[in-house]
Amino acid sequence: MFSPEGPSLRELAVQALSSVEHGYDLLAPKFDRTPFRTPDSVLDAVASALARTGPFHSGLDLCCGTGAGVDVLARLCRESVTGVDFSGGMLAVAQEAVRPPGPTISWVRGDARALPFGPGAFDLVVSFGAFGHFLPAELPGLFAQVHSVLRPGGSFAFPILAPPRPTSPAFWTLLGFDAVMRVRNAVWRPPFVMYYRAFKLGDVRRVLELAGFRVGLEALPEFGRRADGSPRVRMVVAVRS
Repeated sequence: MFSPEGPSLRELAVQALSSVEHGYDLLAPKFDRTPFRTPDSVLDAVASALARTGPFHSGLDLCCGTGAGVDVLARLCRESVTGVDFSGGMLAVAQEAVRPPGPTISWVRGDARALPFGPGAFDLVVSFGAFGHFLPAELPGLFAQVHSVLRPGGSFAFPILAPPRPTSPAFWTLLGFDAVMRVRNAVWRPPFVMYYRAFKLGDVRRVLELAGFRVGLEALPEFGRRADGSPRVRMVVAVRS
């Protein structure tokens, strides 16, 4: 799962016994060489889909990590792109990357549950691979924050994978991982919230609508369809009404 340049088993264990913030501070220098980074194929597919609905002026990468989503926004936004994350270590790595000329890029350390931006600051918000770090009870507040920083008509977009079938090894792998994390959080402090099965499309759509979004789904054809004809990967596009 990891390249030789990635974190060792000991480094992952230390991270897992830390808080989410400190854990990512520790992981940051090697994060891009782990499976936790969103694959380029997903980033490119989202960029292609959003390019058909642009142009955009200012974009926000929510929980930006080392900046993969910022690179997507830099292809789509004409004026400015901002990455926000609560891990100083991840932001430090993001700022070191060399990027081609384009929109102005800013990096902000902040909590996605209390975004440090004024109303209507952006017309596009994206996020990649971060929602497992939020408990279901936190999603209404998180989505309300995104709604507040979007201009009317602005979009909140993110990919979401179809859940694995109960007959697949992936289903049992994710179930086992979530079970281990729940046991870890029951007996160890500080908690490390990372639950891969808690972010479910039906619940997410309902909470987005309650936050004031008009929610649409777009299949990402690059990933094909499952045996029942449903897309393997969708992009959620929630528009501020």
